[in-house]
Amino acid sequence: MTGPDLVVGDDGLARPAWASADPMLREYYDTEWGMPVRDERGMFERLSLEAFQSGLSWATILRKRPAFRAAFSGFDPEAVAGFGESDVERLMADAGIVRNRAKVLATIANAHATLALRSGPDGDLAAFVWSFRPADTPRPTTPAEVPTTSPESHALSKALKQRGFAFVGPTTMFALMEAVGLVDTHLVGSHRRGSSGVWPA
Repeated sequence: MTGPDLVVGDDGLARPAWASADPMLREYYDTEWGMPVRDERGMFERLSLEAFQSGLSWATILRKRPAFRAAFSGFDPEAVAGFGESDVERLMADAGIVRNRAKVLATIANAHATLALRSGPDGDLAAFVWSFRPADTPRPTTPAEVPTTSPESHALSKALKQRGFAFVGPTTMFALMEAVGLVDTHLVGSHRRGSSGVWPA
């Protein structure tokens, strides 16, 4: 049974409207969004892209993702931490990415902060983010029921800022938590609900 906010595709699978029309978004929804990301580089990439998405559509970021990966050395934190002023100017001249100086500088700062986490008691970036997994997950039946923040996203935001990260507000961190599997906000009735293995359907 599907609700009015789910669209059944030509493959017979139910998806939310945002993931039904655009083939790129449909592929992302079907294969990646909400699946657990537990490696440092993968988490750094998602954190970086969520920061660049702030104020823009996710479709814009997803279309530019290959260019972002090329521009930021595959989101290798060690490589990005080594970026200097010439790299900043190179990035600001790269039409393939979002040319926002504050976000570019934040990504470099976040790479430094990611490396610093390794030597602390919190583990790497992925382990640190996963330590904020909530005890339960939302079970939305409509898009209006999907939260935009949570107590855990506020706590994660605060903890990351204390460790030198930037562009990690609570709304951005909730989007990250959705993207990497800490919460499951797939609508009840979607074919992806419960697919991460982290939460039951």
